[in-house]
Amino acid sequence: MRQFSFFDRLCNVADSALKTTFGVYDNQTRLSPADGIEDSEMSAQEQNHAASLMRINHTGEVCAQALYQGQALTAKLPNIREEMEQAAKEEVDHLAWCSERIHQLDSRESLLNPLWYAGSFAIGAAAGIAGDKWSLGFVAETEHQVGKHLESHLEKLPKQDKKSKAILKQMHQEELQHAENAIQYGAAKLPAPIKSAMKLMSKVMTKSVYYI
Repeated sequence: MRQFSFFDRLCNVADSALKTTFGVYDNQTRLSPADGIEDSEMSAQEQNHAASLMRINHTGEVCAQALYQGQALTAKLPNIREEMEQAAKEEVDHLAWCSERIHQLDSRESLLNPLWYAGSFAIGAAAGIAGDKWSLGFVAETEHQVGKHLESHLEKLPKQDKKSKAILKQMHQEELQHAENAIQYGAAKLPAPIKSAMKLMSKVMTKSVYYI
């Protein structure tokens, strides 16, 4: 297996950043869980609400991508770096699914995605520098918080929007698995103030991305 230099990994990170923020995804992503489910009629208000929720979920996946890429760049142990890179690849499916659904609902991704990507990447890189156990701790906590958001959005989506719900259910299952994987690799439990700061950032993201 080829050993990538730091410069090689930096180029890969730049490539991933451009693809993630501009919506260019691998053609070999898995089929969306919503494929084959017929769309139900929704009012204009319900459709806009569903699109806004899916936009939040898409941006959440943009942040997750950035976090993983930042951590992979600075991770000290090769196996941890590989775990981060693999998780990032799996998250690309979620990005593609959310993006497809947003466009089906006649809406668009958030204009703030580049900003959120940059911030999450910086946090991921800093966590990797702090040490692999802390890096994994951020992954576990991030995925747990994402899981709670997905549960909330499943309740908030219009009842007839079965396509969006199918996507979120699959994402929820896989996000929790990512959290469990991080714990098994030795994730450290984050201090309460850091968890609170992460929740605050998440609230800012969801409030702004719902509209922008």
